[in-house]
Amino acid sequence: MRAGRQKPQLTISDMERAQLSVIARSRSMPAALVLRAKIVLACECEANNQAVAANLNLSPYTVGKWRSRFVADRLQGLYDEVRSGRPRTVKDEAVVTLISKTLASKPEAATHWGVRSMADETGLSKRTVH
Repeated sequence: MRAGRQKPQLTISDMERAQLSVIARSRSMPAALVLRAKIVLACECEANNQAVAANLNLSPYTVGKWRSRFVADRLQGLYDEVRSGRPRTVKDEAVVTLISKTLASKPEAATHWGVRSMADETGLSKRTVH
């Protein structure tokens, strides 16, 4: 018989697995979200938080936190919770578009994007782009 607290049962549907795989392989999504998706996918194969933590070089507490959040709130639980303070003015979609455009395209008659040229291209302010 095993000692310790009971871990919540983690089951992932095929649709959720596909979405988690896309997030885990993404190079344009926030790094924290990518790591959380990797944690959940690893927890599906391994029931022991310590083993998952050792494989991903994390603390068992971190693995347990995201396992529990996924079980309780599914994919929405992996995103950051709303925090106090001034609301963000730039949406995540705009950030993803900006990063994708920066990495995947070049401006005409130039070798790379500058802050001002990317700001003109995307419609964001140069401070936001910077």
